[in-house]
Amino acid sequence: MPTYTYQEYLPDGRKGAVFEYIQSMSEPPLKTHPQNGNPVRKIFSPPNVAHQYSDQTLQSGLNNEQIEKGGFSRYERDPLTGRYHKTAGKTPAAPDVIDPQKLDDPTSH
Repeated sequence: MPTYTYQEYLPDGRKGAVFEYIQSMSEPPLKTHPQNGNPVRKIFSPPNVAHQYSDQTLQSGLNNEQIEKGGFSRYERDPLTGRYHKTAGKTPAAPDVIDPQKLDDPTSH
């Protein structure tokens, strides 16, 4: 459920505390403070949208240069053979080709 922000107004007309209240979108906005009964008004603010971790940002951070810089390897599956071929990464411990059938066979090690 969404969290809404409200501004409390004191009996003398001054602004009181700002508080957050969790309520369903179908519920009407509060008119009074749930604890003390003072009048309140909803404060509208822009939605919290995470720009830092958008799909485009994640994809641009996963280019081959960044993968190699981080010491990782990238593999792509060959649809004909089912094998995975290394397309990025220079770690000597990482094989150039991975055959999933050999991974499942305990006698292949």
